[in-house]
Amino acid sequence: MMVTRKAIPRRTVLRGIGATLALPLLDGMVPAFAAIRNSAARPVRRFGVVYVPNGMAMKHWTPAAEGAAFETTRLLKQIEPYRDQMSVLTGLNGVASNAGVHASAATRFLTGVTPARTESNLRAGVSVDQLIAREFAKDTQLASLEIALDSRDVSGSCDVGFSCTYTNTIAWRNETTPLLGENNPRAVFEQLFGDAGSTDPAARLARIRKDRSILDSVSEKVDTLQRELGPNDRLRVTEYLDAVRDIERRIQKAEEQSDRELPEVDQPAGIPATYAEHARLMFDLMLLAYQTDLTRVSTYMMAREISGRTYPEIGVPDSHHPTSHHRDDPTLYEKIAKINEFHLSLFAYFLEKARATPDGDGNLLDNMMLLYGAGMSDSNRHDNKGLPLVLVGGGSGQLKPGGRHLRYREKTPATNLHLTILDKMGVPVDKMSDSTGKLNLLSVA
Repeated sequence: MMVTRKAIPRRTVLRGIGATLALPLLDGMVPAFAAIRNSAARPVRRFGVVYVPNGMAMKHWTPAAEGAAFETTRLLKQIEPYRDQMSVLTGLNGVASNAGVHASAATRFLTGVTPARTESNLRAGVSVDQLIAREFAKDTQLASLEIALDSRDVSGSCDVGFSCTYTNTIAWRNETTPLLGENNPRAVFEQLFGDAGSTDPAARLARIRKDRSILDSVSEKVDTLQRELGPNDRLRVTEYLDAVRDIERRIQKAEEQSDRELPEVDQPAGIPATYAEHARLMFDLMLLAYQTDLTRVSTYMMAREISGRTYPEIGVPDSHHPTSHHRDDPTLYEKIAKINEFHLSLFAYFLEKARATPDGDGNLLDNMMLLYGAGMSDSNRHDNKGLPLVLVGGGSGQLKPGGRHLRYREKTPATNLHLTILDKMGVPVDKMSDSTGKLNLLSVA
């Protein structure tokens, strides 16, 4: 049999003046002969982490029943539509710390290591995401993507004796190299798709005023490419470019609004006026990074540890961190629960977008393994035991079946989950910190 269909290279990009856009996975990128043997491209594995600070309202998080029959709790109801791809993990402990409880919460979340007490010579451990990134980087332009919603300028709002860096990141390339998240959507967009050759905000703003969209300089190439694609691929490219253009428009609008409406605030250009808009825009950028296969690994901090952010839009004008020390006061506890619900509702936004994005034989959520959780459980006690953790996604077939609440034996280290994630991502290691072995994600028997 003769095969004549020409395949489009997987790393195909659209290049124009100051713009380079990677394309989403298309049917036409499957090698011709392989496409005959397999109806769709073999899906790639993707890993992501979404971190929330200052603990959790655990009474509203932890299901009472175990196994598949558990009743969704108040907080988990926010992501209940994805129950069939959700595993709630209870009873996993982070390594104990006697000082720097918030620095430790963030640092140990993915490393299993407590930070060294220092304000200059940082020391922790390599994080799970970076172990995966080392392996996946050979196939992507970016080894990993680090996103945050809080500014890094947090002098004075850190654990005494510990660098503020510890509370500002969960990602560590190695023992001494933290990877701080970027909170400016414009900077993330440029990291993914190119920049104007300058990090100066004034230069970027000038480019925006001159060029209405980065897609203008590649429109002719898009038209040429579209004529070479099949109907399904043409639709995917159109939808993808629409998504890119929409994000570009929203970033530009945010920059215009921040410049006009908040002149007294020293705020980086590109950050929307509200927390929810900011969070959704960053989730959209994270989705585009996965969709275009620019990276397969990301971390996303909904806020930093010791965050004093307020949430008046949900009826919580109080500072998050002081409120998290609720002292079992019903009023304060309710406010913490509302903040937790709000964060989960924004995570649900990302899950829905991922589920609606085609990928291989399924969708992006099918081919993701997403870890959502916090580095401490009861924030009032700075508790390192029974961390609130949930895995969502199909993991390219590695997380079937979902819809389970798994309660592990007392004193099971959270690093056992790290080993399990690494194994399912195809990057097995023998031990991390205090780990004792991999978890069974189907049963705790």
